[in-house]
Amino acid sequence: MPECVCNLKNSFDLNSFVAKLRIETGGRGGKLVTVIDELPASIPFLKDLAKRLKSKCGTGGTYREGPKGGVVEIQGDKREYLRKLLSGEGIKFKG
Repeated sequence: MPECVCNLKNSFDLNSFVAKLRIETGGRGGKLVTVIDELPASIPFLKDLAKRLKSKCGTGGTYREGPKGGVVEIQGDKREYLRKLLSGEGIKFKG
């Protein structure tokens, strides 16, 4: 069976969701984490997005499925930079 080679960036209608951007410190020993919440709950999409954002921010992070959809966490307070990156990706967001 051939491996899927679809373009993950375009596999979702980017106008069908609005991501939420915030910072959190709870449960992380006082360290700041920038959270992008309410993304599509697709592990391949989240993995690809997290990889690109971590690379461009030059920091670590993770991705997971949350109660309201997909979640990407980036270490540090990177809200300003992530706003520019998400706009460039065509992802609508609030926060």
